[in-house]
Amino acid sequence: MLTNPTSTGSQIQLSTRLAQTAADRAAAQRLRYQVFVAELGATGPMVDHADGREADHLDDIADHLLLEDASRPEGDRVVGVYRLMNAAQAAGAGGFYSATEFDISPLLASGKSLLELGRSCLHPDYRGGAGIFMMWAALADLIAEQGIEVLFGTASFQTTDPLSIAGPLSLLASRHSAPPDLTARSMAYHPMDLIPADQVDRKAALLDMPPLIKAYLRLGGMVGDGAFIDQAFGCIDICMILEIARIPASQRAMYERGRAL
Repeated sequence: MLTNPTSTGSQIQLSTRLAQTAADRAAAQRLRYQVFVAELGATGPMVDHADGREADHLDDIADHLLLEDASRPEGDRVVGVYRLMNAAQAAGAGGFYSATEFDISPLLASGKSLLELGRSCLHPDYRGGAGIFMMWAALADLIAEQGIEVLFGTASFQTTDPLSIAGPLSLLASRHSAPPDLTARSMAYHPMDLIPADQVDRKAALLDMPPLIKAYLRLGGMVGDGAFIDQAFGCIDICMILEIARIPASQRAMYERGRAL
């Protein structure tokens, strides 16, 4: 049951649920347009500027986890989105989204139950608050219900110059690489180990790391081999891989508490 109402103030009323209708998916796409296109300058063949929607061919097949604020006007209540795709959905779509950028054959051959996370975004007014914890609490429910063993997907740095993020990329490569049996490899390979491991300034590298990637690392997340430069979205993607069994108990408990925030 993906309902999790809460009040984080006198007005805001947040809840999570899966999209059920075309209107729900359109609302998710409009938030994605606001964040990815209007804010970050992304583009793509299915971006609808007239209607303000960022879409692709997987949207009608995947699930969409919505974070809503009931205090906002009708039609403008979606303030957070995660697109979710399991193996059965990916089979119907011709493959996972990540497979357009990374060779994920080791993940597919692992025999583990997979769930791809993608297109995650929050409205600017809801970043840094309870919303992301609520979304992860809802994800925890889905993971348990579906018996998911591995989460994966692309995570982005908002630049197309690898040298500008040499520290973070090198830290990820040296300390957080996935084991060979789960390692996805960039199909337009750009090395991540740009600085020798013993010369990486870990503190500075973490400061330059996007919050989403740091959140995955706290949960025990790992990275694939090599980065992918996504010119359409104006970013550098890495493949994040999170084995559920590796999530530290303290972190698991924190997101489980998100159900009661």
